[in-house]
Amino acid sequence: MLRILLLAPDSNPDGTHGPLIGYSHGEALAKLHSVTLVIRRNNEEAVRRRRSAFSAVEVISLPWLDRIHAWCFRWIFRNNYFSQALTAFNYFFYLAFEWGAWRQTRTRITAGEFDVVLRLLPVSSVLPSLFAFLLRRGPIPFIIGPINGGLPWPRGFTQAAKQKEWISNLRGFYRFLPFARSTYRHAAAIIAASSQTYTEFIGYREKLFFVPGENGISPDLYPTGLRNSKRNSKLELIFVGGLYPVKAVDLALRGAAPLLQKGQARFTILGHGPEQANLEQLTRSLGIGQVVSFCGSVSHSEVIQRLAAADVLVFPSVREFGGAVVFEALAMGAVPVVADFGGPGDIVNPQVGFKVSLTNENDVVLQIGKILKNLVHDPGVVDRLRQHGMRYARECLTWNGKARMVTEILCWATQQGPKPDLLPPKMRSHSNYSADSKYVAEARAVCVE
Repeated sequence: MLRILLLAPDSNPDGTHGPLIGYSHGEALAKLHSVTLVIRRNNEEAVRRRRSAFSAVEVISLPWLDRIHAWCFRWIFRNNYFSQALTAFNYFFYLAFEWGAWRQTRTRITAGEFDVVLRLLPVSSVLPSLFAFLLRRGPIPFIIGPINGGLPWPRGFTQAAKQKEWISNLRGFYRFLPFARSTYRHAAAIIAASSQTYTEFIGYREKLFFVPGENGISPDLYPTGLRNSKRNSKLELIFVGGLYPVKAVDLALRGAAPLLQKGQARFTILGHGPEQANLEQLTRSLGIGQVVSFCGSVSHSEVIQRLAAADVLVFPSVREFGGAVVFEALAMGAVPVVADFGGPGDIVNPQVGFKVSLTNENDVVLQIGKILKNLVHDPGVVDRLRQHGMRYARECLTWNGKARMVTEILCWATQQGPKPDLLPPKMRSHSNYSADSKYVAEARAVCVE
């Protein structure tokens, strides 16, 4: 068992996106190790109310800075977690948090109360860590990740062009910010959550590892009993996510249109966003308005029920880092059709779903259409992929599975275990479902007991 000082300032079990990711991953690690969670003051109540397995919770209070950040997030960034400008804005606040965390824990670190420091949040690879610099000479190693980011904006797609922010062109300048280079130079291990991020830091290959996606699933939230074994005569298609340009729901609708026009499929769209009016107009122009349902935002429990009733998740997002909905679709037996780019491209393999190449808009539509047509004519394929996908999700994509992978990295960094073989799927000659399943099934228990 390791004694981990876990830096995850925004962890919150009641949150979404990054806060929920940080809490869920940290909680899974706490089931295996003695974990001291370090968070901001505004997340303390929610974390303590959950009474999870953390051995201790350290709270960092920066009252005036927290008030400034909360005001700016609400009134300037309009609560938009996905804004790249917000990521840049957060730079100073994360450094201030880590300085406060260092001042509060350094005596215990030097006294040998911890074996390793793991920075779990923020997920963004462009936000450096002060701890890496402060621990450059020990006494314990610093590890960062899983980190994500750096996904290029694909050319030739209007969906990407409509949403790209001006600040995207300045991303490379993060390398010149204070502590940016020292973060990765002094880290004992770097955990990448995507093949793109892995490639970005390939210069550190001797201490670089891949863990699929920063997201994960809790099997108890995805009961297999919800799945009805009887299939309808029509192919049930679903999309789940914000209705933003980069999600490319228009490509999904155009690809499915031939089947929808013939009454061979139905399409359910869960989510809301600025593209909804355009998408509704598209369904009318394609003559498929009667078989496409826009359901807006629904509760997470309803999302799960809808995925359990669906045959195929059509999710051709042209710029997706994590793809949490793909994890959920696999867990509930909805076969994913995704773009071979970013997080979904790393998660999906031929044993559980389909990937389309991001060539150009018209070709993506043709690829989606061909896949769906084949599924209508051979429904047995859906059943086979569904079974593989549900098993794959529960063996490889759970928070507990991720915690075991990260454990191997932590043990190696603390010289308590061998170096794990964790490479992106496309860099492994044996990258398929069976290999991934076997890896997780045989995950070594070193340092856990």
